[in-house]
Amino acid sequence: ELLERGFIHPSVSPWGAPVLFVKKKDGSMRLCIDYRELNKITIRNRYPLLRIDDLFDQLRGAMHFSKIDLRPGYHQLRVKEQDISKTTFRTRYGHYEFLVMPFGLTNAPAVFMDLMNRVFHEFLDKFVIVFIDDILVFSKSKEEHEDHLRTVLQILRQENSEVITMDPAKVEAITKWPRPTSVTEVYSFPGLASYYRRFVEGFSRLALPLTKLMRKGEKFVWNEEREKSFEELKQRLDSAHVLTLPSGSGGFQIYSDASKKG
Repeated sequence: ELLERGFIHPSVSPWGAPVLFVKKKDGSMRLCIDYRELNKITIRNRYPLLRIDDLFDQLRGAMHFSKIDLRPGYHQLRVKEQDISKTTFRTRYGHYEFLVMPFGLTNAPAVFMDLMNRVFHEFLDKFVIVFIDDILVFSKSKEEHEDHLRTVLQILRQENSEVITMDPAKVEAITKWPRPTSVTEVYSFPGLASYYRRFVEGFSRLALPLTKLMRKGEKFVWNEEREKSFEELKQRLDSAHVLTLPSGSGGFQIYSDASKKG
């Protein structure tokens, strides 16, 4: 994926950091590059990273909040030409180097936060708080919050930051996914689809006919129920709604589901 998006390309650099895999909360694996040896000889950027508690002190009196996550934040910064070879990492599939700033470099958080603070300098602590790749917009009234959000999104648009859309590449990959012909292929589809499970109400129930095939000893039988589940998931993800936080003004009702189907 990094290669397809133009974030990396093959390298002949004498550098080469090893690659590690770290388990995420959902059980899948995250690619991590061990830049510890490079970090040891890197001159540290002393840009101050503020404490979360100090940032929250700015929120007194605010009643409306919106959090914007810049994904993938670091990859929006290009690496200097003379430093590209230093980002090289080695895998069993080849030797690659980053054209954009990778995760794992000791100065990456400071460099990115410096950039974001310069972008939003005029509005910091007025209605914007920046912490690395997260932007918190806070306001005292709904009307004021709408104006503040409009200002922030306009600035991001001017900086060519795509922050309000789902990843079209992932959605397209899901909608064009061919019908599975083996248990191995069944494993792959729910794994990719679950990336956006929070956008689909009842995702676990819809995916149940497919996830049953992943049980130990289950034979691969593709029937009408599984075909319906497969197509329904693709359709739901292709037309997924935007998520928003509830206002809370009308209270909440919680329904627990013990049916093993939800």
